[in-house]
Amino acid sequence: MLQLTATPASALADEPVHIRVTGLSPSQVVTVKASLKDEKGNLFLSKAFYRANEAGQVDLEQDPALGGDYVGVHPMGLFWSLKPVKAFQRLLKQDVMNSPFRVTLDLYDSVCFQDPTEDQPRVSQTVQRWFSTPGLQRVQIREGRVRGALFLPPGEGPFPGVIDLFGGIGGLVEFRASLLAAHGFAVLALAYFAYEDLPKQLLEVDLEYFEEAANLLLAHPKIQSPGIGVLSVCKGAEIGLAMACYLKQVAATICINGPNAIFEVPLRYGDLVVRPLLFDKARLQVHVSGAMSIRHCQGGPWEGLNRQSMLPVEKAQGPILFIVGDNDECLHSSVYAEQAMDQLWGHGRSSGRVLVYPGAGHLLEPPYGPLCYASWNPGLTSPLLWGGQPAAHAAAQEHAWGEIQKFFRQHLIPTRSKL
Repeated sequence: MLQLTATPASALADEPVHIRVTGLSPSQVVTVKASLKDEKGNLFLSKAFYRANEAGQVDLEQDPALGGDYVGVHPMGLFWSLKPVKAFQRLLKQDVMNSPFRVTLDLYDSVCFQDPTEDQPRVSQTVQRWFSTPGLQRVQIREGRVRGALFLPPGEGPFPGVIDLFGGIGGLVEFRASLLAAHGFAVLALAYFAYEDLPKQLLEVDLEYFEEAANLLLAHPKIQSPGIGVLSVCKGAEIGLAMACYLKQVAATICINGPNAIFEVPLRYGDLVVRPLLFDKARLQVHVSGAMSIRHCQGGPWEGLNRQSMLPVEKAQGPILFIVGDNDECLHSSVYAEQAMDQLWGHGRSSGRVLVYPGAGHLLEPPYGPLCYASWNPGLTSPLLWGGQPAAHAAAQEHAWGEIQKFFRQHLIPTRSKL
């Protein structure tokens, strides 16, 4: 009897799935396809070709894909190789609490080079990918100026607190915060523009807003003191690094593909104003895909008088983990991380660490999500190029997610001395 099984059929989105096919003819070649529709109706597809063994079985944990969207042994390849049918769409979970992404796995006889959606699959299986666990609580935050969503694990706590910051997409992005909370952290997904009554555009970074958010988090009865962590990417990583430099509440910081200086809009903290470096729009490049690369538009804080825009990384109280994709097509993130480390070392500090991932792009996210090579960003007339090679990017996301959790556990959870 022909069977396609995926175990577990319902799990967190950052958990692996074991896919097997049984009941085939020996050495039969088949196509396994995955499909997913996001909450806006955008369709994402992937496929791979496999040859059954002598027992008529295919096991994605040990059998190599012969072709399709990837080649070789990749147990989760059908998930991370999903691509949008409509170009430049980014897969983003909106409702993280009440509904999962549903990934449909279909098995077809022989090799289907064309999209096999018109054909009837021999057998199918649906997998649910959740972004929250039972007992996880989501609390809408509208206190003072602060806007966001706080995710609390089940139990009394206290839990290590983390602020989660995304970049130029704006609004409130919750999927990473809810997944991290499912692993025992209390995480505040923090909006800072283009959300509710916050400014529609980011015209300056007011660090006092982020300090207010840090104080709010630390004042919560379920949050562990004395300090919080910051998890940040892109423009958020620029802000996260500034928080590490200036805010005493920040005990540990993770910056994913961000700069070590202030760009485009000024940073203000009380009487302090850090003037930004500006993009040289004349150096914009258009990729063959039609997406826009801004990587070459950036000057650097090492260029003469522009050092005034550099963040004083040496003043950070807690440790900093820089996570870098070396195929980042949006920022010179590897250069910025090296410069930040030089700043630390130059002041006798050993509190920084860099993780560089060959072949990884800009949008390093939790594991098994598909690579977004380029996508639309609000307010831009062309899609932005992010970069990344699918298999290498997937491996980076899987490893980095574990490192993120280890880093926060190491630096936010106090060790208890043994009597």
